[in-house]
Amino acid sequence: MEEVWTGERLETFISNETTIEHLHRYGLALMICVNKDVLDIASGEGYGSNLLSGVAQSVTGVDISGEAVTAAAKKYLKSNLKFKQGSAALIPLADASIDVVVSFETIEHHDQHQEMIAEIKRVLKPSGVLLMSSPDKKYYSDMPGYNNPYHVKELYFEQFKALINANFSFSSFLSQKIVTGSLIIPEHPASGFDQLDGDYNTILREPGFNAVYNLCLASDKELANVFPVSLFDGSAINRILVSTAVKNAADHATKQTEQRFKTSGSYKIGRMLSAPLRLFRSELKSE
Repeated sequence: MEEVWTGERLETFISNETTIEHLHRYGLALMICVNKDVLDIASGEGYGSNLLSGVAQSVTGVDISGEAVTAAAKKYLKSNLKFKQGSAALIPLADASIDVVVSFETIEHHDQHQEMIAEIKRVLKPSGVLLMSSPDKKYYSDMPGYNNPYHVKELYFEQFKALINANFSFSSFLSQKIVTGSLIIPEHPASGFDQLDGDYNTILREPGFNAVYNLCLASDKELANVFPVSLFDGSAINRILVSTAVKNAADHATKQTEQRFKTSGSYKIGRMLSAPLRLFRSELKSE
């Protein structure tokens, strides 16, 4: 039976831009989860928790869906990985038991934002770190006129930043969006980022970086500069996309050819001339 993607959570049979976005975030998380006790909130299908378990001391994936938790526990079998059912506002873990909390694209799926942050603070050790992402309502929804039916309360960057800074002593924010282009960086990068866009006639320097997603690293201990400028090369995913597109195009062309043939005059005449033979065959089968 063909698997159907609802769009509510990412599944491993899906290869698209969302795949690249999520894998890039988990790639960052791997850098700070080495030998740590990690909580992955809204672990969904479980692939992210599984990735983190490759470097962490322990990983607990928590998801509100009992069905997702059961499926993940059956699929990903590792001694340092477990899955539990629970909500972001009621995390089923002990106080001060976690070094790193990872929460990607979770906070917009409910409106209990302060309760979620309070629970994260409760389970984090005093020196623990939160790595969280949130779609920017301005660039994710407002400007493109898009409405994600699974999102309950999206935040503008200023709201996201205020929520984090009100609850953590130290924070660092990052920006993310899908790009198709070329990245050039100096051997020893200075601070700042230039964004260029254009065509064969004009190339313009654009102010800022209109990120679709905002990420933060937050803690009650002082933070070092953990993450470098980062590019997730989506070549492997894009190869799957191209292969799928080619197959779909070929299937569509075949169906169109069959349809054109069946509506052609030659086909209709052939069907008419062969009607007596088909009738004769059907009578033989019925005897």
